[in-house]
Amino acid sequence: MIAQAIRANLAVVQQGIALLSTLDPAGYAARDPAVFNSTVGGHLRHVLEHYTSFLDGLGDAAGIDYEKRARDLRIERECAHARACLALVAERLEATLASSSADHPVRVRMENPPSSGADSWSASSVSRELEFLLSHTIHHYALIAVICTRLGHQPAADFGMAPSTLRHQATQAAG
Repeated sequence: MIAQAIRANLAVVQQGIALLSTLDPAGYAARDPAVFNSTVGGHLRHVLEHYTSFLDGLGDAAGIDYEKRARDLRIERECAHARACLALVAERLEATLASSSADHPVRVRMENPPSSGADSWSASSVSRELEFLLSHTIHHYALIAVICTRLGHQPAADFGMAPSTLRHQATQAAG
């Protein structure tokens, strides 16, 4: 099960690399007022930093802290740098795949409102966090697809689509 979850995440990371290989660098950093004034780069940075938090947290005794992100503006602004960072995440996921034969428990820092002052941790598992990352990435890829389309760049037809949606569409087409 863990290998399947890692492969699914590798597939979406590779989709991001493929998109960035075809995207105009100016379009990568262009703000779109219709999509919350966000950019492809902003969404990619957010996704990348979640993967980095996950991968770093696997080796950290404290656990996975998705709030402890660098918020690296270079990733947000430079398409080539973001592509290189995605490739590094893919390498690290592949290394995790090669070394992981079993799922194991992890601690994850829960997101709390800034006013709460709370620092809560929750029990989870590597496979559950991989499922979160897959869903989270696809959600942001869907927003990236909207921005790209509005810029006149058409991403792959399955970019930003959940695996369950793709399976359903395949079933409908076959039926």
